[in-house]
Amino acid sequence: MRSLSSLFTKSFRGAGGRVRIIAPVSHWEAPFLLWDRAAAEAWIRSRLVPAGPIEIVHERPWATVMRVPLANGSAWFKACAPVQDFEPRLTAALFGRWPDRVSEVLGHDEEHSWMLLADAGSPIKLLGNPPETWLTVLPLYAELQRGEAAHAGEHLAHGVPDLRIANLPARYEDLLRHDLPLERDDITKLRTFAALFAELCGELEALGMPATIQHDDLHLANVYAVDQRLRILDWGDASIGHPFISLVDTFRFLEEFNRLAPTDPWFAMLRDAYLEPWGHGFREGFAVAQRVGAFAHAIAWVRQREALPEQARPRFDEWFAIVLRRAVARTIG
Repeated sequence: MRSLSSLFTKSFRGAGGRVRIIAPVSHWEAPFLLWDRAAAEAWIRSRLVPAGPIEIVHERPWATVMRVPLANGSAWFKACAPVQDFEPRLTAALFGRWPDRVSEVLGHDEEHSWMLLADAGSPIKLLGNPPETWLTVLPLYAELQRGEAAHAGEHLAHGVPDLRIANLPARYEDLLRHDLPLERDDITKLRTFAALFAELCGELEALGMPATIQHDDLHLANVYAVDQRLRILDWGDASIGHPFISLVDTFRFLEEFNRLAPTDPWFAMLRDAYLEPWGHGFREGFAVAQRVGAFAHAIAWVRQREALPEQARPRFDEWFAIVLRRAVARTIG
């Protein structure tokens, strides 16, 4: 959900003069998340010894992030709004099972929807979002998805949104009932596509892939690198759904940020690297998933939009319109 706004960042100069990204620059006029900062700071100090003032570096309607300076670096505190209050528990569960590839969780509080994370380095955006890095990230992510399929019911029970394929045709109809930031012709295209969308969902369901965790914001601002280790951060947009849909956003930013043409050989190489842990025979299904996924991604944005205060929606709709137009483009084979 933070796809575009999270690409605008600010930095500070750390030890040794190295420039480090600390947080996205806030483009929202006012904070919308109500939370007890004093209580949060007391909770942080019960777990860490800050080396200086704890500062807010990122405020959005869905979350607030604070930097906790430490003698040997930084830690990061995140307070989540109700729309993504599942994130602290989900992140902690993933770290418990996959400590080598997700955020290192130093503590979390499910009641308050807080979590405290170790520093993970810098986003691969600073490296230019190299496709070579994704060759490493995607098989690791696929392994995580395969393993987490056994925990899908547990994640759903703790509030992770349900975007399983069987539910998507009804969710698509619901999408069309909203006042979407699109031209009338584009809305007509979406309405005309509804029956074919249901058919494509049926094709995808027939593959028999297990529903599992689906990050849904897997791009250059949410994969971090330090000391040759890569970690996937920011699970607040995650859902339970078809695993292959995750690469919709990954591929989008390789097109938009790296200027790769849709026919660039990198896309086939990355697809195959991702599919390798799943076994053979899924290339056609992957193509269907990318088409269905463009609409599933838009459906997920509706949930975030509905949770926003009215005054925040115009800014949100600037980015939502881009997601919707990319979906409209997939109505044509």
